[in-house]
Amino acid sequence: MESNRFIKILCAFLFLCVVSVSDAQVTDSFDAPWKNPQTAIVIDAYYNNLIDWKELQTDRRVVGILHKATENIDFADPAYQSRRNQAKSLGYKWGSYHLLRKGDPIGQAKFYLKATGTNNRDEIMALDIECTVSSQCGVEHYRVSLSEIKSFLKYIEKKTGRLPIFYANQSIEKDLSANFPNDKLLVRAPLWYARFKAQVTDFPLGIWKTYTFWQFSSEINCKAEEKCLYRVPGTLSDMDINVYNGSPDKLRKQWGNIGK
Repeated sequence: MESNRFIKILCAFLFLCVVSVSDAQVTDSFDAPWKNPQTAIVIDAYYNNLIDWKELQTDRRVVGILHKATENIDFADPAYQSRRNQAKSLGYKWGSYHLLRKGDPIGQAKFYLKATGTNNRDEIMALDIECTVSSQCGVEHYRVSLSEIKSFLKYIEKKTGRLPIFYANQSIEKDLSANFPNDKLLVRAPLWYARFKAQVTDFPLGIWKTYTFWQFSSEINCKAEEKCLYRVPGTLSDMDINVYNGSPDKLRKQWGNIGK
Protein backbone atom coordinates (compact mmCIF):
# COMPACT_ATOMS: atom_id res chain seq x y z
CA MET A 1 0.00 0.00 0.00
CA GLU A 2 2.81 2.39 0.90
CA SER A 3 4.55 1.70 -2.41
CA ASN A 4 1.34 2.43 -4.33
CA ARG A 5 0.91 5.68 -2.45
CA PHE A 6 4.51 6.67 -3.24
CA ILE A 7 4.02 5.91 -6.93
CA LYS A 8 0.85 8.04 -7.05
CA ILE A 9 2.65 10.97 -5.38
CA LEU A 10 5.60 10.62 -7.75
CA CYS A 11 3.32 10.54 -10.81
CA ALA A 12 1.46 13.64 -9.61
CA PHE A 13 4.76 15.45 -9.06
CA LEU A 14 6.05 14.51 -12.51
CA PHE A 15 2.78 15.65 -14.09
CA LEU A 16 3.06 19.04 -12.40
CA CYS A 17 6.65 19.34 -13.62
CA VAL A 18 5.63 18.58 -17.21
CA VAL A 19 2.76 21.10 -17.04
CA SER A 20 5.07 23.73 -15.54
CA VAL A 21 7.70 23.25 -18.25
CA SER A 22 5.02 23.35 -20.95
CA ASP A 23 3.50 26.54 -19.51
CA ALA A 24 6.94 28.11 -19.26
CA GLN A 25 7.68 27.32 -22.90
CA VAL A 26 4.40 28.92 -24.02
CA THR A 27 5.08 31.99 -21.86
CA ASP A 28 8.61 32.35 -23.27
CA SER A 29 7.30 32.21 -26.82
CA PHE A 30 5.23 35.35 -26.11
CA ASP A 31 8.03 37.31 -24.45
CA ALA A 32 9.79 39.25 -27.24
CA PRO A 33 11.16 36.15 -29.00
CA TRP A 34 12.73 38.26 -31.77
CA LYS A 35 15.38 39.32 -29.25
CA ASN A 36 16.68 35.77 -29.39
CA PRO A 37 19.18 35.59 -32.29
CA GLN A 38 18.26 31.92 -32.77
CA THR A 39 14.66 32.78 -33.71
CA ALA A 40 13.61 32.95 -37.37
CA ILE A 41 12.15 36.08 -38.95
CA VAL A 42 9.66 36.22 -41.85
CA ILE A 43 8.38 39.33 -43.61
CA ASP A 44 4.95 39.61 -45.19
CA ALA A 45 4.36 42.12 -47.92
CA TYR A 46 2.14 43.43 -50.67
CA TYR A 47 2.97 45.48 -53.75
CA ASN A 48 3.13 48.84 -51.92
CA ASN A 49 5.86 47.65 -49.53
CA LEU A 50 9.39 48.46 -50.69
CA ILE A 51 11.94 45.62 -50.68
CA ASP A 52 15.64 46.23 -51.30
CA TRP A 53 16.78 42.66 -51.87
CA LYS A 54 20.49 43.39 -51.45
CA GLU A 55 19.93 45.01 -48.07
CA LEU A 56 17.44 42.33 -47.05
CA GLN A 57 20.10 39.66 -47.46
CA THR A 58 22.20 41.21 -44.69
CA ASP A 59 19.73 39.91 -42.10
CA ARG A 60 20.55 36.21 -41.95
CA ARG A 61 17.57 35.49 -39.71
CA VAL A 62 15.07 36.29 -42.48
CA VAL A 63 14.08 32.89 -43.86
CA GLY A 64 11.14 33.67 -46.10
CA ILE A 65 8.43 35.95 -47.43
CA LEU A 66 4.66 35.59 -47.10
CA HIS A 67 3.25 37.77 -49.87
CA LYS A 68 -0.26 38.86 -50.65
CA ALA A 69 -1.53 37.10 -53.74
CA THR A 70 -5.23 37.92 -53.97
CA GLU A 71 -8.24 39.57 -52.36
CA ASN A 72 -11.92 38.90 -53.00
CA ILE A 73 -12.57 37.57 -56.53
CA ASP A 74 -11.01 40.37 -58.56
CA PHE A 75 -7.76 41.65 -57.08
CA ALA A 76 -4.41 40.00 -57.83
CA ASP A 77 -1.34 41.66 -56.33
CA PRO A 78 0.66 43.07 -59.28
CA ALA A 79 4.02 42.43 -57.59
CA TYR A 80 3.31 38.82 -56.62
CA GLN A 81 4.84 36.84 -59.50
CA SER A 82 7.94 38.97 -60.01
CA ARG A 83 8.72 38.98 -56.29
CA ARG A 84 8.10 35.24 -56.07
CA ASN A 85 10.67 34.65 -58.79
CA GLN A 86 13.16 37.07 -57.22
CA ALA A 87 12.79 35.64 -53.71
CA LYS A 88 13.25 32.06 -54.86
CA SER A 89 16.27 32.95 -56.97
CA LEU A 90 17.89 34.34 -53.82
CA GLY A 91 17.11 31.24 -51.77
CA TYR A 92 14.22 32.57 -49.72
CA LYS A 93 11.27 30.41 -48.77
CA TRP A 94 8.02 31.63 -50.35
CA GLY A 95 4.40 31.75 -49.28
CA SER A 96 1.19 33.47 -50.34
CA TYR A 97 -2.00 34.64 -48.68
CA HIS A 98 -5.53 35.51 -49.68
CA LEU A 99 -7.47 38.28 -47.94
CA LEU A 100 -11.01 36.97 -47.50
CA ARG A 101 -14.00 39.25 -47.99
CA LYS A 102 -17.62 38.59 -47.15
CA GLY A 103 -19.45 36.54 -49.78
CA ASP A 104 -18.54 33.77 -52.25
CA PRO A 105 -15.71 31.99 -50.40
CA ILE A 106 -15.51 29.26 -53.06
CA GLY A 107 -15.16 31.81 -55.85
CA GLN A 108 -12.41 33.49 -53.83
CA ALA A 109 -10.63 30.17 -53.23
CA LYS A 110 -10.68 29.43 -56.97
CA PHE A 111 -9.36 32.90 -57.76
CA TYR A 112 -6.54 32.45 -55.22
CA LEU A 113 -5.49 29.08 -56.63
CA LYS A 114 -5.57 30.45 -60.18
CA ALA A 115 -3.04 33.07 -59.11
CA THR A 116 -0.78 30.81 -57.04
CA GLY A 117 -1.15 27.34 -58.56
CA THR A 118 -2.03 24.06 -56.86
CA ASN A 119 1.21 22.10 -57.03
CA ASN A 120 3.67 24.37 -55.20
CA ARG A 121 4.55 21.81 -52.54
CA ASP A 122 7.44 23.85 -51.19
CA GLU A 123 5.32 26.96 -50.55
CA ILE A 124 3.06 28.04 -47.70
CA MET A 125 -0.56 29.03 -48.30
CA ALA A 126 -2.39 31.31 -45.89
CA LEU A 127 -5.86 32.73 -45.31
CA ASP A 128 -5.99 36.31 -44.01
CA ILE A 129 -9.04 37.04 -41.84
CA GLU A 130 -9.35 40.67 -40.77
CA CYS A 131 -12.73 40.45 -39.05
CA THR A 132 -15.37 37.91 -38.04
CA VAL A 133 -19.07 38.43 -37.46
CA SER A 134 -18.60 38.64 -33.68
CA SER A 135 -15.15 40.26 -33.44
CA GLN A 136 -14.30 43.93 -33.27
CA CYS A 137 -14.14 45.38 -36.75
CA GLY A 138 -14.97 48.63 -38.49
CA VAL A 139 -14.96 47.40 -42.08
CA GLU A 140 -18.17 45.62 -43.03
CA HIS A 141 -16.92 43.83 -46.15
CA TYR A 142 -14.24 42.03 -44.11
CA ARG A 143 -16.79 40.70 -41.59
CA VAL A 144 -16.88 37.00 -42.51
CA SER A 145 -18.71 34.10 -40.89
CA LEU A 146 -17.25 30.84 -39.66
CA SER A 147 -19.03 28.99 -42.46
CA GLU A 148 -17.37 31.24 -45.07
CA ILE A 149 -13.97 30.67 -43.47
CA LYS A 150 -14.43 26.91 -43.40
CA SER A 151 -15.73 26.78 -46.97
CA PHE A 152 -12.55 28.49 -48.19
CA LEU A 153 -10.26 26.26 -46.11
CA LYS A 154 -12.01 23.04 -47.14
CA TYR A 155 -11.87 23.92 -50.83
CA ILE A 156 -8.14 24.68 -50.69
CA GLU A 157 -7.42 21.50 -48.78
CA LYS A 158 -9.49 19.45 -51.22
CA LYS A 159 -7.63 20.86 -54.23
CA THR A 160 -4.10 20.87 -52.81
CA GLY A 161 -4.06 18.37 -49.95
CA ARG A 162 -2.90 21.09 -47.58
CA LEU A 163 -4.59 23.42 -45.14
CA PRO A 164 -3.71 27.13 -45.29
CA ILE A 165 -2.28 28.71 -42.19
CA PHE A 166 -4.80 30.97 -40.47
CA TYR A 167 -4.09 34.69 -39.94
CA ALA A 168 -6.04 36.21 -37.06
CA ASN A 169 -5.68 39.14 -34.69
CA GLN A 170 -6.42 39.07 -30.96
CA SER A 171 -10.12 39.91 -31.38
CA ILE A 172 -10.69 37.16 -33.95
CA GLU A 173 -8.65 34.58 -32.04
CA LYS A 174 -10.59 35.40 -28.86
CA ASP A 175 -13.94 35.19 -30.64
CA LEU A 176 -13.28 31.88 -32.37
CA SER A 177 -11.64 30.22 -29.36
CA ALA A 178 -14.51 31.25 -27.08
CA ASN A 179 -17.33 30.24 -29.41
CA PHE A 180 -15.82 27.33 -31.36
CA PRO A 181 -13.05 25.89 -29.13
CA ASN A 182 -13.42 22.35 -30.47
CA ASP A 183 -13.77 23.08 -34.17
CA LYS A 184 -12.04 20.15 -35.84
CA LEU A 185 -11.03 22.07 -38.96
CA LEU A 186 -9.61 25.20 -37.34
CA VAL A 187 -7.62 23.27 -34.77
CA ARG A 188 -5.64 21.72 -37.66
CA ALA A 189 -4.81 25.09 -39.22
CA PRO A 190 -1.48 26.53 -37.98
CA LEU A 191 -2.01 29.96 -36.42
CA TRP A 192 -0.51 33.16 -37.82
CA TYR A 193 -1.14 35.51 -34.90
CA ALA A 194 -1.25 39.30 -35.25
CA ARG A 195 -0.50 41.30 -32.11
CA PHE A 196 1.69 44.38 -32.13
CA LYS A 197 3.32 44.39 -28.71
CA ALA A 198 6.45 42.98 -27.09
CA GLN A 199 4.81 40.70 -24.53
CA VAL A 200 1.46 38.91 -24.66
CA THR A 201 -0.01 37.71 -21.37
CA ASP A 202 -3.62 37.26 -22.46
CA PHE A 203 -3.39 34.90 -25.44
CA PRO A 204 -6.87 33.30 -25.73
CA LEU A 205 -6.37 29.57 -25.25
CA GLY A 206 -8.95 27.43 -26.96
CA ILE A 207 -8.50 26.40 -30.58
CA TRP A 208 -4.77 27.17 -30.55
CA LYS A 209 -2.25 26.67 -27.75
CA THR A 210 0.35 28.97 -29.31
CA TYR A 211 1.34 30.45 -32.68
CA THR A 212 3.32 29.19 -35.66
CA PHE A 213 3.99 32.74 -36.86
CA TRP A 214 3.49 35.93 -34.84
CA GLN A 215 3.13 39.22 -36.72
CA PHE A 216 4.50 41.52 -34.05
CA SER A 217 5.56 44.61 -35.95
CA SER A 218 4.07 46.83 -38.65
CA GLU A 219 3.33 50.48 -39.33
CA ILE A 220 0.95 50.29 -36.35
CA ASN A 221 3.84 50.27 -33.89
CA CYS A 222 6.55 51.64 -36.17
CA LYS A 223 5.03 55.04 -36.87
CA ALA A 224 7.19 56.33 -34.05
CA GLU A 225 10.67 54.95 -34.74
CA GLU A 226 11.50 54.49 -31.06
CA LYS A 227 8.52 52.12 -30.69
CA CYS A 228 9.50 49.87 -33.59
CA LEU A 229 10.21 46.43 -32.17
CA TYR A 230 12.38 45.14 -35.03
CA ARG A 231 13.52 46.56 -38.35
CA VAL A 232 14.52 44.35 -41.25
CA PRO A 233 17.20 45.90 -43.51
CA GLY A 234 15.93 46.75 -46.97
CA THR A 235 12.40 47.48 -45.77
CA LEU A 236 10.59 50.54 -44.47
CA SER A 237 8.60 50.93 -41.27
CA ASP A 238 5.39 49.85 -43.03
CA MET A 239 6.67 46.30 -43.53
CA ASP A 240 4.90 43.62 -41.51
CA ILE A 241 7.44 41.51 -39.62
CA ASN A 242 6.84 38.09 -38.11
CA VAL A 243 8.66 35.74 -35.81
CA TYR A 244 8.52 31.98 -36.25
CA ASN A 245 8.12 29.79 -33.18
CA GLY A 246 11.51 28.17 -33.75
CA SER A 247 14.95 28.59 -35.26
CA PRO A 248 15.88 29.53 -38.85
CA ASP A 249 17.15 25.99 -39.50
CA LYS A 250 13.93 24.46 -38.19
CA LEU A 251 11.81 26.77 -40.33
CA ARG A 252 13.80 25.98 -43.48
CA LYS A 253 13.22 22.29 -42.86
CA GLN A 254 9.53 22.63 -41.94
CA TRP A 255 8.40 25.34 -44.38
CA GLY A 256 6.91 23.13 -47.07
CA ASN A 257 5.25 20.88 -44.48
CA ILE A 258 3.45 23.62 -42.57
CA GLY A 259 -0.27 23.02 -43.08
CA LYS A 260 0.07 19.40 -44.21
